[in-house]
Amino acid sequence: MSSIPARTALARGPLAALILGSSLLAFGPMLVRLADVGPLASAFWRMALAAPVLVLVALWVRRDGGGVPLKGLPWGLAALAGFFFAADLTAWHLGIVRTTTANATLFANTTAFMLAGWAILVKRQNPGASTLKALALAGAGSLLLFGTSAQVSPAHLAGDLLSLLAAALYTGYLLTVIRLRDRLPTSTVLAMSTLASVLVLLPLALIEPGSIWPTDWRPVAGLAVSSQLLGQGLMVYASGKLPAPVIGIGLLVQPLVSAATGWLVFGEVLGPVELVGAALVAAALVMIRR
Repeated sequence: MSSIPARTALARGPLAALILGSSLLAFGPMLVRLADVGPLASAFWRMALAAPVLVLVALWVRRDGGGVPLKGLPWGLAALAGFFFAADLTAWHLGIVRTTTANATLFANTTAFMLAGWAILVKRQNPGASTLKALALAGAGSLLLFGTSAQVSPAHLAGDLLSLLAAALYTGYLLTVIRLRDRLPTSTVLAMSTLASVLVLLPLALIEPGSIWPTDWRPVAGLAVSSQLLGQGLMVYASGKLPAPVIGIGLLVQPLVSAATGWLVFGEVLGPVELVGAALVAAALVMIRR
């Protein structure tokens, strides 16, 4: 079993991008719940509003005529990434409104362990003892953060399973993006995959009960900016610089940010168990910096 190459040593820039991007993604569930359209429509608008900006950025980056010609771009692989991401958003947005926020966050972030398992079982990579310890710490911390609010109930089963499916689909998306980032810059990868996702999500949003048009554009615009332009942009950038297990650990920042937001915005005071969980996640982040 090979070890992770030395080039993936954790530079501060990519690691900071990973943590900030993951933190921004943590606000997604709240914005989905605030949107006055259905979960599939909110997923569509997240991508559709971001797509023109991403295409313009990608074209601006290519303005000097460099890079792969448009006809030579890996459109098939980008379409696969877009499909995975559209399917991920469909499953997660449907899951968010069918279970608790805590459950949705916990199950969706099992991507961290799926990425580590892929690196070990498929790529035959040895993440290293410190990375595995950090993953264990972050996982335990996430459980403690939401352990008291997470609920195992038949009423939430559909939402829990959809959130778990979303984690598997997001794993597929990230693994495809890692392959694309070996050949293309962040802006090109994100623009191509976002366009592909729009094409998948539009028919789903049209057949969803209710209106596709928001009366309050702020939640879906917030999704487009915080989750897609900034959150996914930073995640795609980091995916080309960091090993898969470390990306997974970065995703576990989301429960910490969700708990902090509940404390600061909604007055949900963290008890001793939750504070221990927050400390474990923070310790994991310090550990992967070394």
